[in-house]
Amino acid sequence: MEFVLYPSQDDLLYEEEILRNPFSLKLWWRYLIARTEAPFQKRFTIYERALKAIPGSYKLWRAYLLDRLDFVTHYPITHSHYQTLNNTFERALVTMHKMPRIWLMYLQTLTHQKLITKTRQAFDRALRSLPVTQHGRVWELYLLFVNQKGVPIETSLRIHRRYLTFDPTHVEDFIDFLVSSSLWQEASERLASVLNDDKFCSIKGKTKHSLWLELCELLTRHANEVSGLNVDAIIRCGIKKFTDDVGRLWTSLAEYYIRRNLHEKARDIFEEGMMTVLTVRDFSLLFDSYMQFEEIILAHKMETTLSLDDGEEEEDVGLDSVANFEKKILHGFWLYHGDDDKDVDVDVRLARLDSLIKRRPELANSVLLRQNPHNVELWHQRVKLFEGDPNKQILTYTEAMRTIDPIKAVGKPHTLWVNFANLYVNHNDIQNARIIFNVAVQFKYKAIDHLASVWCEWAEMELRQKNFKGALELLRRATAQPSVDLKQRVHIKPYRSLKLWSFHLDLEESLGTLESTRAVYERIWDIGICTPQIILNSASLLEEHKFFEDAFKVYERGVKIFKYPHVKDIWVTYLSKFIKRYGMTKLERARELFERAVETAPANAVKPLYLQYAKLEEDYGLAKRAMKVYEQAIKAVPNNEKLSLYDIYIARVAEIFGVPKTRELYEQAIESGLPDKDMRTMCLRYAELEKSLGEIDRARGIYVFASQFAADPRSDGDVWNKWHEFEVQHGNEDSFREMLHIKRSVSGRQLAPVVDNAAAKDSSRKVGFVSAGSDGGIEVAVNHEDIELSEESDSDNDEKVKIAQKKDVPSAVFGGLIRKRDEADNDAGGQIATATKEMDGDSRLGALERMKRLKKA
Repeated sequence: MEFVLYPSQDDLLYEEEILRNPFSLKLWWRYLIARTEAPFQKRFTIYERALKAIPGSYKLWRAYLLDRLDFVTHYPITHSHYQTLNNTFERALVTMHKMPRIWLMYLQTLTHQKLITKTRQAFDRALRSLPVTQHGRVWELYLLFVNQKGVPIETSLRIHRRYLTFDPTHVEDFIDFLVSSSLWQEASERLASVLNDDKFCSIKGKTKHSLWLELCELLTRHANEVSGLNVDAIIRCGIKKFTDDVGRLWTSLAEYYIRRNLHEKARDIFEEGMMTVLTVRDFSLLFDSYMQFEEIILAHKMETTLSLDDGEEEEDVGLDSVANFEKKILHGFWLYHGDDDKDVDVDVRLARLDSLIKRRPELANSVLLRQNPHNVELWHQRVKLFEGDPNKQILTYTEAMRTIDPIKAVGKPHTLWVNFANLYVNHNDIQNARIIFNVAVQFKYKAIDHLASVWCEWAEMELRQKNFKGALELLRRATAQPSVDLKQRVHIKPYRSLKLWSFHLDLEESLGTLESTRAVYERIWDIGICTPQIILNSASLLEEHKFFEDAFKVYERGVKIFKYPHVKDIWVTYLSKFIKRYGMTKLERARELFERAVETAPANAVKPLYLQYAKLEEDYGLAKRAMKVYEQAIKAVPNNEKLSLYDIYIARVAEIFGVPKTRELYEQAIESGLPDKDMRTMCLRYAELEKSLGEIDRARGIYVFASQFAADPRSDGDVWNKWHEFEVQHGNEDSFREMLHIKRSVSGRQLAPVVDNAAAKDSSRKVGFVSAGSDGGIEVAVNHEDIELSEESDSDNDEKVKIAQKKDVPSAVFGGLIRKRDEADNDAGGQIATATKEMDGDSRLGALERMKRLKKA
């Protein structure tokens, strides 16, 4: 080994250079780099020689120490090489004591070697040697060192206190250390000081709220270890500051006293907490904790009692002298019950637990009332909780009346007064009930309707007690109009309540006289709270007492005051009563009334009035005037009601003037602009009429006209089915083909693109047949481009067509129309006229007869 330390042939070059300049760091560094793979003893010798020549070189010392550290890595910490390493660090610090990196390497090495005293002394030396700006790097390792297992708590405590003098912001780390070390007293004191410091800012991001909760938990869980702090005041301060965890803080305070064995004080805390919390969540937490506490105490007491009883049975000897002496001394004392005290204590605790369970609904209701003491429904629920205990119910009602502000009330506060009075009524104390109602009507309510309800309930109570006169006097008192200077006060304005006046009217009509009832109605008119129903009731009352003209005056006042739709019932009743009373004796006056009614009525409400007007003319007037009324009604009603009105109009005309007269109405209806659906219905009815009169060609012309408004035959075939049946019964082959041709045209038009041809549609509404009052014959549209359809092109329905044998239409049915047409044909003369007559004659024949003539030709 000694030969290895000597310079080799390769080392001579470096040795000669070093001999020339032994203080050159560059030469020594080249030498060390060249001997990187050399044995460690040789490298250490070179390091020692270099440092002896240049002892102040940080580069050499750091490289030397790193090599030393790397060399001892594979040895246990008890090996002598570690002592050599420590000595090397000490020699290095003689000149490198201002270099923090050297100190950090040394301190980490000592920490790894578990040399507590030497490591602590080294940390202290480092802090004394290095400037304050470098202390943060040292303290970081120092705290890691003292937090290791095996370091005495006292040493760690002192070092943490020293660190706080350097950096007070890390007090939370110190508190965590104290908690982990079970130093509860100092931990709570430090945490309390942090909370008292308004300038404190947590480096861990904790809020004051979380710190409060930590302190409360610390104080309650270690109540016997912490002293010198006013725990009660600290937790109560937290309750005032942090309202989100009130229930948790109250529970913590109670737990503190439980751990101190102050059980009665803990009960007081639970009771106080349940009477002050504002949320159901906090109340549930507190109540459950209270229940658990009582159950644990009761179970412990029962176990103790059982164990004592078992122990006494097993004893063979009697009580000792001390127990006998206590028994003799306490014998006869009024609080001493001997062995019965154990059972009494258990019974008391059971009763206390049962009472707590029964009080839960009441306590929960108190919590809700603390949230909003002006909630009427909650007070009603509270009264129901004491059902069967009138005294508590009366106290609850009294408290509610003192608490509720009617302006802020949620619900109807007058219901509390009413129920309060009814409570006395149910117990047959009418006098106190009247006192309650008397106070209630003087209470200031937010709405007049509430006060009116109280008056009504009071009056109803008097009615139930058979005090009818008193009830009537009450309502007269309630509806009495106050003086002008008192009208601004809300609680004395019941005279404007419609509910109160309606009740008053009912009692006056039942118990009063006609004059008093009419006076009440007049006051309602004067105040301006009259309604249509009151008008109808007033008129009905006058009619019952045969004051018909006065009743009609009331109706007149009503129709002047109210507008539609409120006046509708008044008009209908007024007109009905007037007609029933006078009939045809005052017909002109009735007509004037109807004219006024229909002038003021809107279009959607005028139909019943016109029908009633027409009925009047039919019963007592002229039929012509009745028809005129129907004409006016048709012009006044909206389009969607015209069809039903036309049905009535046509029925009346047919009954009075005969069926032929209805043709003009059908034509008028078709030209009046009915909707397409109603137009089809009207056309079908018109065609049925013509068919019943034997006007086959006119009926066919109507069907042709109705096809303009018919829908797609595949979806709505009402018109087409009727037309099909008509042609089967009355048509021939040509007319049937024409019907099929029009049907296909309409189907194709429905499938074609939609074109806005509103003008064409309006023009098509003009009836394409001769009206009943014209002299000419019926014109049938002729298609000059008629296509001969083969049998194969006909539809399946065409094959099933069977032309029924027709009878000749009697000429008497046509009346004067045939004669007028014949005279016109004779005036035309010539061959064309003759041909026309033959065609007309043929057209009057039945379908079967015409087909026979064609075959003969």
